[in-house]
Amino acid sequence: MNNWQPEQNHTDTKTPPPSRASRSQQVILFLVAGAVILLDQASKWLVEQSLALYEVWAPIPAIEPFFRIMHATNTGAAFGLFQGGGLFFGVMALIVSAGIIYYNHTLPAGNNWLRVALGLTLGGALGNLIDRFRLGHVTDFLDFGPWPVFNVADMAVVAGALLLGWLTWRESRQMKQAAREEWGEQVGSEQ
Repeated sequence: MNNWQPEQNHTDTKTPPPSRASRSQQVILFLVAGAVILLDQASKWLVEQSLALYEVWAPIPAIEPFFRIMHATNTGAAFGLFQGGGLFFGVMALIVSAGIIYYNHTLPAGNNWLRVALGLTLGGALGNLIDRFRLGHVTDFLDFGPWPVFNVADMAVVAGALLLGWLTWRESRQMKQAAREEWGEQVGSEQ
């Protein structure tokens, strides 16, 4: 009688696939993106209505060298980089936005902070895209001394990228810790 059985492989454990996110979880992306777009477009509208192009307003005169509101335009990327690339950046914003929306649909349950990060990025990309279609340029107005002038959409894209970077770093640490624990269990069972 042959009692041979295949060797057990620890990596072949049958874990159930992650559960699909509920609609309420998937909508987080759109709520965050919508809030960013609303805040971005409202702030740009206020600047466009209140200040002539390149006009400066110092809400706190004592800190004007460090912070002021300046109505500026930008045909490039965030923070005034790559001027004149409006069409390219518009197309890229559409592609990235479609990718984010698709990815949100495929994310399993429990990735709410990732959805927030992606919502910030989506809202920022679409906020500036609205300007490109509406005006042919992006309206910038936040002027912090030596930094290029930027807007709420730019801040959202950067905040989304920073949050995404932090989430990636945190997950990487968790995976390394789990691998160390699994390796320790395997070494312990062989002794």
